[in-house]
Amino acid sequence: MSELELNGVPIVDTFAEAFPIVGTRLIISAATEGWALTAAQLACGNATSVIACDVEAAIEGSVSADDSPDGRPALSVLMFAFSREKLQSAVANRVGQCILTCPTTACYNGLDDCEREKQISIGGQLRFFGDGFQTSKKVADRRLWRMPVMDGEFVCEDRFGTVKGVAGGNLLIGGADQSAALHAAESAVRAMNEVPDTILPFPGGIVRSGSKVGSRYKKLKASTNDAYCPTLTSQVETSLLPRTGAVYEIVIDGLSAERVAESMRVGLHAACQCPDITMVTAGNYGGKLGKHHFSLRDLL
Repeated sequence: MSELELNGVPIVDTFAEAFPIVGTRLIISAATEGWALTAAQLACGNATSVIACDVEAAIEGSVSADDSPDGRPALSVLMFAFSREKLQSAVANRVGQCILTCPTTACYNGLDDCEREKQISIGGQLRFFGDGFQTSKKVADRRLWRMPVMDGEFVCEDRFGTVKGVAGGNLLIGGADQSAALHAAESAVRAMNEVPDTILPFPGGIVRSGSKVGSRYKKLKASTNDAYCPTLTSQVETSLLPRTGAVYEIVIDGLSAERVAESMRVGLHAACQCPDITMVTAGNYGGKLGKHHFSLRDLL
């Protein structure tokens, strides 16, 4: 049994191990919040893990019309990749395929005051879609590209700022059964979604298929985390505490280590308010791979 607990829930005395990653913020505006949401959801498709996706991405939150660059309803999206070059390629492709194509949208840089060498070219690449009819406009210190499209113009900022962020903060929440574990994970997600500068890139913020590094199949980089699979307790060295019938993982990416830690803290406390929770732990690789370590003891 763990030596730590919160509200009677055993907390494994361990840490989450996370990695440096490069992130950017997109502000997607549209004539209505509904169309901004459609564009943002499509742009974040198939973006759960850089193990097999070009980026990790999710909607960060709403941006009021008063705060959006063009005075229209907007959403902010965070996207992360392991290098600035890979991030530029993925963001340009996703903006071109999912935001440029969506009715009434525009796309703006959401990270100001970034040195030019740390910026990526987005509108500067997409402008060629205008086939020579594109025009450039400078508003204050922002250069915007205007591309003619069939409902008017698509406006996209020339360059987007990037920062060195953190990927892979995580919590593993165990419950007596699937319903209890999912209820606690959902409660944690609601609390964590209130923390700015962070996203939870998996479906609804929750992962059912937690993974470990490597596999008995040589071509796979990762495979099922058998130590946390309740159906395998008699076949492997399990990490499940007694009475645990299901586990859900929450993965956090953020623009800073401080924000990731805060997201983990509020998620941990929210989960431990729920009934029939049997354990909370976190995933790591012995501290050898990621330089960011988030101790659950410190989050209590």
